[in-house]
Amino acid sequence: MTLQDLLDPVLDGSAKGFPHASEPLRRSAVGAQGWNILRGDLPFPVAVIRQVPLAHNLGWMQAFAQARGLDLAPHGKTTMSPQLFQRQLQTGAWGMTVANVTQLHAALAAGSRQCIITNQVFAANDLALIARLQRTHAGLRVLFLVDSVAQLDMIARWHADHGQGEGFEVLLEIGVAGGRTGCRDHEQALALARRIKSEPAVRLAGIECYEGLAASGKTDADRAYAEPLMHRVDAVAVACDAENLFEASEILISAGGSAIYDLVAPFLKPALSRPVRGVLRSGCYVTHDQGNYKRMMSAVAQRIGCGEGLHAALEVWAAVQSVPEAGLAILTVGKRDISYDQEMPSVLRYCKAGQAIPLNAPADWAITGLNDQHAYLRVLNETGERLQVGDLVCLGISHPCTTFDKWRWMPLVDETYNVVDAIVTCF
Repeated sequence: MTLQDLLDPVLDGSAKGFPHASEPLRRSAVGAQGWNILRGDLPFPVAVIRQVPLAHNLGWMQAFAQARGLDLAPHGKTTMSPQLFQRQLQTGAWGMTVANVTQLHAALAAGSRQCIITNQVFAANDLALIARLQRTHAGLRVLFLVDSVAQLDMIARWHADHGQGEGFEVLLEIGVAGGRTGCRDHEQALALARRIKSEPAVRLAGIECYEGLAASGKTDADRAYAEPLMHRVDAVAVACDAENLFEASEILISAGGSAIYDLVAPFLKPALSRPVRGVLRSGCYVTHDQGNYKRMMSAVAQRIGCGEGLHAALEVWAAVQSVPEAGLAILTVGKRDISYDQEMPSVLRYCKAGQAIPLNAPADWAITGLNDQHAYLRVLNETGERLQVGDLVCLGISHPCTTFDKWRWMPLVDETYNVVDAIVTCF
């Protein structure tokens, strides 16, 4: 696969949402076609990204980090889009975060030369790929997480057989009881850091945690969870620094999902004996949403006094294909097209067939169920406007990650839904 294959691939009718009558096009040519979503130039369903909220979100999160003396390494697993990675890097991101070694390819294609893998790497083929990429990409820095001696032993065995030069840069992960990965207490973390120091296969570059799993949007509960975790992170960092266990010119302290990043931000620059780089890894901010993260952002906005903060940029448009009974419309969208892992999509707007004028949806319209390819839109009070076959409906999402992975490409649209550009995904 070439760089052009990732950044400017050919799109054609095999990708849902691509116009049936169009000849195959390079992604970069999509914006010149004069397509409009509301005219029906693209088949439904189609997921779109609104360019104005997107630009706002990119700038807002970068400014949030910079105002606190922090850097941003956005989690790319949200979109897996090299074009959006490029936008994040151009806006000032320090690097990119990915979930596994395979995802490095998209980050590198976008131009990132500083990458954090927020998982434990130990398999021989993964270690070999990191080593090969670092040999073939000048200045590439890849850091991954370590949380056990068992993992460290596997890395050491591979390095003894294949390694050359310096060992892999790693971040010691701090976890919580009952949670995912990460050292469960201070002594375990410090003992592992000492072992890392004695092992040529690895070099300790910093401390990491992830706080997002427990986020509720309720400030008192979220602060009661996040602050003790971050105190543990800082305590381990101070202890490692006191014993000279870090092997880097600057120490990385990293946290920050997409829900309560403001609560961890004050802890990412502890006073140590050498420079500290605090790195936030939020990912969903890039398009935000109309559900879970909208509620989380409301709490963040109250805490930091920022007004609205982020704006929802991702939508999925569908057509009404049947009105089989009063109060029920069946839409051409389903589980294969839109997020449903956290909650059902919300109904935002609609267009009457042939009118291309978006109207706000009545408050009593709701998606009550999804099949693979169908959505059930019910008019809960059976009052006001009624939908007919051929009308268009705009749905909001909750959790952007699980909408992006259902699409090979997405058009970018202006405020009148003219298609002005496109992105592709690499899931």
